[in-house]
This record gives sequence, C-alpha cells and structure tokens, in this order.
Amino acid sequence: MEKVTIYGKPTCAYCDRAVDLCERKGFEFEYIDIIEKDMNFVDLQELVGKPVRTVPQIFIGEQHIGGYTDFYDHVVKEGL
Repeated sequence: MEKVTIYGKPTCAYCDRAVDLCERKGFEFEYIDIIEKDMNFVDLQELVGKPVRTVPQIFIGEQHIGGYTDFYDHVVKEGL
C-alpha cells in the first residue's frame, strides 16, 4: 500500500486512533501536526479540495480518504 499521510492535531482522539491503526497494520505513514506546521482548516481544504471541519484528514498516496472512520472502513473493506 502507498504511504498514508495523517493531518491531525494534539489531543485529537481520532488522530491517535488513525496513528494506532497504521502502527498495528504496519503501514508506512507520516503524521503531520497541523498546529506545529501552523496550518488551519483553510489550508486543509486546499489540500483536500473540499470544505473540511475536522481532523484527522487522511490520504493514501495522493487519494484523500477522509477522516478516521472513512480510513478504518477503507482498511477493513480492502482487507489491508
């Protein structure tokens, strides 16, 4: 599978779950702390290509998957 990129922020339980899922599955991933990178939701919307109001925002390669629940469903349905 292509590299997973997780855009999240501290104290976000769903961000932590996304990281944990990647670690348990052995996926190559990068976690980007939007606070540390001084990003806001406008920046995320530009990356995603549509309005977003929550984190995490997760990509597999260049494909936007969505939030944690979308990512979890994608992993389970694909049997990854």
